[in-house]
Amino acid sequence: MPHVRPLIAEGFVGAIGHTPLLRLRHLSAATGCEILGKAEFMNPGGSVKDRAALALIEDAERTGALRPGGTIVEGTAGNTGIGLVLVGASRGYRSLFIVPDNFSHEKTDLLKTLGAEVRRVPPKPYKDPDNFQHIARRTAEGIPGGWWANQFDNTANLDGHYRTTGPEIWEQTGGRVSAFVASIGSGGTLAGVSRALKERNSQVLAVCPDPMGAAMWSWFKHGHTDIDDGDSVAEGIGQGRVTKNVAASLVDEAYRIRDPVAVEIVYHLLRDEGLYLGLSSGINVAGALKLARERGPGQTIVTILCDSGARYASKLYNPAWLAEKNLTPKAKGLEFLQEL
Repeated sequence: MPHVRPLIAEGFVGAIGHTPLLRLRHLSAATGCEILGKAEFMNPGGSVKDRAALALIEDAERTGALRPGGTIVEGTAGNTGIGLVLVGASRGYRSLFIVPDNFSHEKTDLLKTLGAEVRRVPPKPYKDPDNFQHIARRTAEGIPGGWWANQFDNTANLDGHYRTTGPEIWEQTGGRVSAFVASIGSGGTLAGVSRALKERNSQVLAVCPDPMGAAMWSWFKHGHTDIDDGDSVAEGIGQGRVTKNVAASLVDEAYRIRDPVAVEIVYHLLRDEGLYLGLSSGINVAGALKLARERGPGQTIVTILCDSGARYASKLYNPAWLAEKNLTPKAKGLEFLQEL
């Protein structure tokens, strides 16, 4: 029997997962492939990161790292924090997040509304001791009952996707999935799903679409993270190092995705599919389309629709901001397919 979302869920946690696959009809028709988006924005906390948050917290409870009355501490650009504070609230934990101050205020304002303490810090590279992740670790160590979630290198993250997201995709496609496409933030989604699907069929392709300037394309294509070829406005994805979750992924192909084509896709999805999504979803769909065009018709390609566009209203859906970044979408149809 396929697993389906229960009609009555056991609170917030019970509503996580079992999200539908959405057929992107215009893009499927244009490519001759089934282009399917897993609607992770339908999780109760509004993003794919609800799954990681639940997996991390449950693992910490099992090991005793997080105890009743404890405080969850994490360095997060937003969505993982939203998942952590909501799962944490449902289990009686406080939350404190360290957030780089170049990320959207929609997310940090929401974290505060949800009851978390938020400390914004200047963005620093990972090698700097004042990188937000290092500050989060030190902060947790200084709090009695503090627990650092460590989403990037805690492989409970990928295990959650291995146990849930991957099997759901297999069941929902009746085992017909031929490729899975997901960009990398922590790396948990791509690692967990790729392992789950390849266990069932070793021919399933795992693909990483990477924004400009991030290091994962360089890592998967060339075996190092040295190539710096630009920048991206994408939030929550675009990893600069090989995390423990990334190291466990089974990736067959990686693509560079430019912001302008990803923005065009985001606006196509809104205009022609009624899907109001963030830029990471546009990058994911761009990767699925690039694979479809390279490998030809007949594939069933699944990707992740990560979160809602509401979390980027002041940027991605602000005409003045788009014009300032030279990202104003111009396509009336599917012209962007030629730009992949």
